[in-house]
Amino acid sequence: MEHVLQKNGYQTVNVSYPSTKFKIEKLAADAIGQALLHCETHSKVHFVTHSMGGILVRQYLKHHQIANLGRVVMIGPPNQGSEVVDSLRNVPGFKLINGPAGMQLGTENTSIPNQLGVATFETGVIAGNRSINLLLSTILPGPNDGKVTVENTRLSGMRDHITLPVTHPFMMKNTLVIKQTLHFLQYGQFQY
Repeated sequence: MEHVLQKNGYQTVNVSYPSTKFKIEKLAADAIGQALLHCETHSKVHFVTHSMGGILVRQYLKHHQIANLGRVVMIGPPNQGSEVVDSLRNVPGFKLINGPAGMQLGTENTSIPNQLGVATFETGVIAGNRSINLLLSTILPGPNDGKVTVENTRLSGMRDHITLPVTHPFMMKNTLVIKQTLHFLQYGQFQY
């Protein structure tokens, strides 16, 4: 993804964050804040996120304005939470593996994703409907990518939504996902 975006003229800033150590609020402030320090101030700032990264961007933008904000592409985001968290949150070891932020991604009304409100920025969401995790897929009602249902990737206020035959862990490396991401960044819609 990063290589293709660079090849198409985008400056990329790829910031990792300790997703299993802190809550979403801290991760969003630290990771997004750090990434923005590396962006050119005169250019549009676009975001391409995977999974929880979409929630971090939503959290950040709820509390901060970015004057030169461009478009946001969310890949496999739990915008309405995930039933996996609901079902497994009390299983020994689940919190250790998923951390405090992962525990905030349930589907209840009080979960972080469900408290962030509608998208007030130009957003395209890519969902997957293939899974290599047959165990987790049995927990998820309806088409899913092994972690999030297609339905729960949807976000009120989003500009566009597309479902592709991809699985959660490998979405960002899939050529169809990369092609659709690039198309949304350029045109504000996916290519059908």
